[in-house]
Amino acid sequence: MKSGKIKTIKAREILDSRGNPTVEADLVTDRGLFTASVPSGASVGKYEAVELRDGGERYRGKGVLTAVGNINKIVTPKLKGKNVVNQKEIDDFLIKLDGTKNKSRLGANAILAVSLACCRAGAAAKGIPLYKHIRQISDSKSKTFTLPSPSFNVINGGVHAGNDLDFQEFMIVPQAKTFSGSFQMATEIYHELKIIVRQRYSKAAVNLGDEGGFAPPISIPESALGLILKAAEKIGYENKINIVLDVAASQFFKVRYKTNFGIFSSENLSDYYMGLIKKYPIIAIEDPFSEDDLEGWKGFSSKLKAQNSKLLVVGDDLLATNAERMKMALGQNACNAAIIKLNQVGTVTEAIEAAKLAKSFGRSDSEESSDSMSCMFQA
Repeated sequence: MKSGKIKTIKAREILDSRGNPTVEADLVTDRGLFTASVPSGASVGKYEAVELRDGGERYRGKGVLTAVGNINKIVTPKLKGKNVVNQKEIDDFLIKLDGTKNKSRLGANAILAVSLACCRAGAAAKGIPLYKHIRQISDSKSKTFTLPSPSFNVINGGVHAGNDLDFQEFMIVPQAKTFSGSFQMATEIYHELKIIVRQRYSKAAVNLGDEGGFAPPISIPESALGLILKAAEKIGYENKINIVLDVAASQFFKVRYKTNFGIFSSENLSDYYMGLIKKYPIIAIEDPFSEDDLEGWKGFSSKLKAQNSKLLVVGDDLLATNAERMKMALGQNACNAAIIKLNQVGTVTEAIEAAKLAKSFGRSDSEESSDSMSCMFQA
């Protein structure tokens, strides 16, 4: 095995899929060049680690040259000679080098670019695929590898689209026996959905939102759900898909929840969700309430528990891939599933620890309980 010692790191500013600047880093060891770029969300929770932006007029204030400079001038000289195989050691060093609770000095985007590049280089130094390296540094006790169940974002709203649909994402989860089968089913539904949207509204209605889903001129969530189920039914996939909603409720919370289809208190919105899950095959709702509306989360979870519902109440903005936020949510019985996003926390190690923590909730020493917190991963 060749050495995994860092020779140099060089960062640059690139544009992401939305045309916004983000950080990319090249890391060189004697195994070669390893590149990693940092994802960035359109809706950012207040509890996430700080994504360092330049401000000013350039790129509407979203430039990342400061974060890039922090890598090139501060991080690179400190990391030269360190072994990329030691992911936790490197990540802990980066956290200490930053010295703030929310990574606001160097920027979580600067730190994550380096952490991700080190992870790729670490796998190469061991001569194994990246997923096996991640498993090893996670200390996973599982003896099998399992592909996650894929979900597909087919209708966009909220800050991801220019329509009047307040809920941010409508995702389908095909119930095929294999990953490839689910992928095929989703693709066929997506193309049928395009035909239905065009026929029902107009050619312009099949324009896409930020994440590739359609953004038809609708405002009521039931309209989006009806379109999806109609597309599935027309090609013989009725009763073969489930649905996940990403409400991103923090985006329309101003004391009350103000949407284009009504104004809701936390309790009223909770009742509205209960009606949706009775009518549609919804298996998960992400961020159903504002990140600061803890009473809303608790009340909804209590209603579900009273009805023995297996719905996943997913924390994204609420949890921010943050261990302390996850412990708080568990203690308050606020949610039972977590989104894991590396850019929310800033290092590979912290994301792994957050996922392990979520999975440990409700688990005995020897096995995982059905009450443990589920994990959902997003790039």
